[in-house]
Amino acid sequence: MARIAGIDLPKNKRGEIGLTYIYGIGRVTAGHILDGAKISRDKKVQEWSDDEQAAIREAIGLIKTEGELRSETQMNIKRLMDIGCYRGIRHRSGLPLRGQRTKNNSRTRKGKRKTVANKKKVTK
Repeated sequence: MARIAGIDLPKNKRGEIGLTYIYGIGRVTAGHILDGAKISRDKKVQEWSDDEQAAIREAIGLIKTEGELRSETQMNIKRLMDIGCYRGIRHRSGLPLRGQRTKNNSRTRKGKRKTVANKKKVTK
């Protein structure tokens, strides 16, 4: 089993798909990494030799991945919240950021429904 960037890659997957298990690497980037390391995209992860794994690790070392990328993303969100811009306010209040309607949908962002009871009317 190949362990790259602190992630155990699935050994029975193609190399291009296996690399996408690393946070920050998608299909296109995985293809570029394998092309740079001169490894076939169709070769399975378990078939990689130690030299090929070393070449892949070296190529991935140039890209921001995993913890470094996650912390940068969190810092960007924190910066938006600190400066008080529209997107930062939406982050702070847990609402969608990109103009979606919130009357009916956006349950993923808002969370489970919080039912509010009606006021009881006074009878005369």
